[in-house]
Amino acid sequence: MLEVKNLSKVFTVGLFSRHRIEAVKNVSMRVGRGEIVSLVGESGSGKTTLCRMILRLLEPTSGSIIYDGVDVTKLKGKKLRWYWRKVHGVFQDPYAAFHPFYRVERILYQAFNLLPGLSEEEKKARVHEALKMVGLNPAEVLGKYPHELSGGMRQRIAIARCFILDPELIIADEPVSMLDASTRIGVVKLFKDLRDSMDSSVIFVTHDIGLAYVVSDRVLIMYKGVIVEEGDPVTVMENPIHPYTRRLREDVPLLYRKWEGF
Repeated sequence: MLEVKNLSKVFTVGLFSRHRIEAVKNVSMRVGRGEIVSLVGESGSGKTTLCRMILRLLEPTSGSIIYDGVDVTKLKGKKLRWYWRKVHGVFQDPYAAFHPFYRVERILYQAFNLLPGLSEEEKKARVHEALKMVGLNPAEVLGKYPHELSGGMRQRIAIARCFILDPELIIADEPVSMLDASTRIGVVKLFKDLRDSMDSSVIFVTHDIGLAYVVSDRVLIMYKGVIVEEGDPVTVMENPIHPYTRRLREDVPLLYRKWEGF
């Protein structure tokens, strides 16, 4: 489904003394259909840069991104819109992703810019279905502004907007890091439930290896722009190979204990 090959990103900083920063270094990874793959690493490890390149929001310095056999690094214009219909992102701060003066209804209807040709009845049906899938009552939220919603509700709105497009791959970049513990569990479970019901794949980005253990089919550990370890969650947690993985594991207080309901 998705294959990243030797992807790198180099930033050049400084006006007079040009300094090169390798944010992502020759990364290769794959995501299968219906699979949840967690990308784990601390702040500055290159996770977000990698995801922004996969979403085509940032141009890679080198390497390729193959989606269903198509090298999407070469796509432009309408062909790139085709890719964005199939691959969509959910980000860390849902409030920052919304226009503060737009009601929820208008925010959700923006998704149809990538999905032209639907009637008003079809649009309404998709919006209502997406909200119900994420556990929200359309009558209660469509007329509200983002600041009138809790953090958990805003993140559910962001996920609903994503699912209006019926994407094949969701890239969720730290989607629960700004939420409280009780809300976090519900949103994580939502990604698993939606994967099971819609067969979408998910790249779940987090700094919390314990969270990755709960949600993932496979875990990738990223350190200083490089993927240093990969495996199924149990193997990575119980028998970590890389010292950085062991350090991440030591920061988790309750290991190997699945949350109730998962």
